[in-house]
Amino acid sequence: MSKIINSIRFLWLRLKRATSPVFIGLLCASFILWYILKLQYTYTTNFSVLVNVDGERMRIPCVVEGKGVNLLGYRAYARKELKIPLSDLKYEIVDDRGDSGELLGSWYQLDPHSVQNAISVRFSDIKVISVGDIPPMAVPEENKEK
Repeated sequence: MSKIINSIRFLWLRLKRATSPVFIGLLCASFILWYILKLQYTYTTNFSVLVNVDGERMRIPCVVEGKGVNLLGYRAYARKELKIPLSDLKYEIVDDRGDSGELLGSWYQLDPHSVQNAISVRFSDIKVISVGDIPPMAVPEENKEK
């Protein structure tokens, strides 16, 4: 182990002698400027959005398009969840029945287009191109009798 550490120290000292600190500083500055310039381009990427629909949390995969700066900002604050009321979405209630015909459960099947529109309204700087598979939501007990 000490042999590896000594080798690393030797390489560091040799590299330090071979390059000047001004060169390293200018190399870092040019990299930062290059990165800033690249952030002005428009990119398309996959983005997972955390959505809270009336207390039910789910991750919805989306394809989004926007400037690199905006995408980087949303990526940094991706832990925030979007609160969308169920009344803003189109859905249908699907009954899950067993082989004998008994009711096993009911689910909300959300319309992907309405979910895409609801997410797009809440993201102002980026464009939501499409949404992926939306997991079904269980119907609460108080809504099953209605």
